[in-house]
Amino acid sequence: MGSFKIEGGRRLKGELIPQGAKNEALQILCAVLLTAEPVTIHNIPDIVDVNKLIDLLRHMGVKVEKLDEGSYRFTAKDVDIEFFLKPEFKKLGGGLRGSVMVVGPSLARFGKGYIPTPGGDKIGRRRLDTHFIGFERLGAEFKYDVKEGFFRAEAKQLKGAYMLLDEASVTGTANILMAAVLAEGRTTIFNAACEPYIQQLCNMLVRMGAKISGIGSNLLHIDGVKELGGTEHRMLPDMIEIGSFIGLAAMTRSEITIKDTGYDHLGVIPEVFRKLGIAVVRNGDDIFVPAQEHYTITKFIDGSNMVVSDAPWPGFTPDLLSIVLVTATQAKGSLLVHQKMFESRLFFVDKLIEMGAQITLCDPHRALVIGNDFQSSLRAIRMTSPDIRAGVSLLIAALGAEGTSTIDNIEQIDRGYQRIAERLNAIGARIERVD
Repeated sequence: MGSFKIEGGRRLKGELIPQGAKNEALQILCAVLLTAEPVTIHNIPDIVDVNKLIDLLRHMGVKVEKLDEGSYRFTAKDVDIEFFLKPEFKKLGGGLRGSVMVVGPSLARFGKGYIPTPGGDKIGRRRLDTHFIGFERLGAEFKYDVKEGFFRAEAKQLKGAYMLLDEASVTGTANILMAAVLAEGRTTIFNAACEPYIQQLCNMLVRMGAKISGIGSNLLHIDGVKELGGTEHRMLPDMIEIGSFIGLAAMTRSEITIKDTGYDHLGVIPEVFRKLGIAVVRNGDDIFVPAQEHYTITKFIDGSNMVVSDAPWPGFTPDLLSIVLVTATQAKGSLLVHQKMFESRLFFVDKLIEMGAQITLCDPHRALVIGNDFQSSLRAIRMTSPDIRAGVSLLIAALGAEGTSTIDNIEQIDRGYQRIAERLNAIGARIERVD
């Protein structure tokens, strides 16, 4: 396993350009299976999870052409459906949570879709019930092989249906949506996720010939069509990386400009960081974070402590809660972080406590952070990254700490952040990758 050696206490200065959105990429790439015509996609991030999915598509028979840095053309004309049943598919698909989204388009176009139990982060359960209940409503037969750990969905012809999702799952909505665009008749999805990534997928499918109304709301109507054509699509910048850079600037008291942020798609993210006292200045489509010697967490109007919690869009994304938590350790004031969606996502705080942060883990979902206003720096330690977002949070903590820290299992960070060490070193960080 690889490691990062990080020299803390350095102030950074410069510009950072966010990568393409990881969570959008995983569903957009699966959508290429819906047509035999070429689909060109731009701003694809060069990260492990996305590259794994591209490799999976290639093994399925999709022709993959790299046109430029971050730009690919996909042609799913000769897809090998029998590949689903090969051990190689189980190996490739099992290491990637996003692989579940090949089922929807495969089921729609070829009448079958199989997926092994997905892998990915160690952040608690991620139910697949929403996906498969949706497929069943569309007329698919669903089976689970307990022994093999394999999900199977088959249908001769999907038929449109009304469904009220039990949770506003982003991947569930995307998967059902991709299945419904080729189903016979009208499908209505209520309590659909409405994240910008879902909006991007909807707009891409419409350009391919799909009929979708209600885009951007939690009530989607899809009128099935017989076939879809090719298109060209550009992905949004990664809002999680943008939020990570804002937190990084505050923790290291650095002056950083984040370029081409797609600001109008960031929702409440800039405002949440402003509640921590961080100056987040919009300049066109860029964000400027000036160097601040201090930042003070605001209180509620009644004087009670600020609470930051996650919620489905347009609420605050759970992927940035760990970033907010680590940033709050050096703020002035107190903050309660309430992580509602995953029961293991706050377990990395023991590393921050070891570094000297004042955090009380109330339960698996809540942590109380007492910021020390830079009165004392965090201490450098050796630690292990448990998941993508916690890994970057620990990286930010290490960059703000005194001394040289080591982070092991950085493969987790590589899954979601493109050449992060190289990009931060370019603006003054000292991060060494050690194999």
